This record gives sequence, structure tokens and C-alpha cells, in this order.
Amino acid sequence: MDRRATPSLTLCLLMDLLGCASYAVPLFGEVSDVVWAPISALIFYRMFGGPIGGFGGVFNFIEELFPGLDFIPTFTISRMVVYFTNQWQENRKKNILNDFRAEKRA
Repeated sequence: MDRRATPSLTLCLLMDLLGCASYAVPLFGEVSDVVWAPISALIFYRMFGGPIGGFGGVFNFIEELFPGLDFIPTFTISRMVVYFTNQWQENRKKNILNDFRAEKRA
């Protein structure tokens, strides 16, 4: 699956909050995580796609399934990684283009 556009930060925060919401009801949290883990992993894969979606989906599944790891904001961290990677790549392309133009003028 191809990588999609960067998901919104609001949606990623919401997904992380949903993952943590299972702790609101004692004893129900870990049982609900068994149901939520595959759903969350699938949503993660669909949101991010590509290698990040595949790796992140597996990581998200494990994070939601194992007790005590729900505090990790997987969606938000991944969104930030994708966003900053895209920014870095755009700046790199601009610098390469500027260098090419400077060489052409010289």
C-alpha cells in the first residue's frame, strides 16, 4: 500500500486518547485492549500506509495488546516522524535545486 498524506495531528491525538481510554474503567481496560489492538493496528496501517504503516501497525498492535504500554502515543509519534521527515526532504530538494541554479549561473 502506498504511503498516504500525513494524517492530521488532531486525529492522531484522538486515536491515542482512545487507546488510553480503556484505563478509565478498572479491569475492563485490559479486556477491551484485546478487541481494540487489532482495530487500532488496522486503522494505523490505513492512516499511514507504506512501510511506516506496516511497521507502525505491528508496533501499535503489540503496544495495545500488552498491559501497561497504552501510555505510548504511537499515532502522534508516528505523525511527527512523518511530518518532520517530509519537511526535511522538502528542504533537501530546495537546497539541491538552489545549488544547481548557483552552479548554472557560475
